Amino acid sequence: MTVKHSTFTIDRNYPQPPGKVFAAWADPEVKGRWLTAPGHRHELDFRVGGTEVAAGGQLRYEATYRDIVDGERIVYSATLHDGDKLSTVSQTTVEFVADGEGTRLVLAEQGAYLDDMEQPEWREQGVNAQLDTLAKVLAG
Repeated sequence: MTVKHSTFTIDRNYPQPPGKVFAAWADPEVKGRWLTAPGHRHELDFRVGGTEVAAGGQLRYEATYRDIVDGERIVYSATLHDGDKLSTVSQTTVEFVADGEGTRLVLAEQGAYLDDMEQPEWREQGVNAQLDTLAKVLAG
C-alpha cells in the first residue's frame, strides 16, 4: 500500500469577467458541459456543505464544498473512486481574480494518490483538459 502526495497549481486567463467564469462553476447545467464526458452522470448542489458527483464507467468523483465566496473563491474536498476502491483524496482552491476585462483563474490542488491507482500527472493533465473545455464553453 502506497501513498503519493502532490500539489499543483494551474494559472489560466479567460477573456470573460469573473462573474461569468464563476457562474460556469456554479450552474449545474453549464458545469456538466465542461466537467464531464457526454453520457456521464453529473449532480451539483453548489453551496457550502453541498456536494457534487460525476460518474461514468468505473470512476466516481465526489466533492463537498467547504467555502464559497461569490465571484471570488471556491474551496472543496474530493474523492475519486475506481469501482469500490478509493484512489485519490484531494483539496482544491479556485480563485477568480479580475484581470482587465477578463479573469485570472488560479486553481491549486493538493492530493493524496493511493496505491498507484491514479498518478498526480494524470490528475493535472485531466484538470487542464477540463479547463480547456471550460474556455470553449465560455466562448459560446
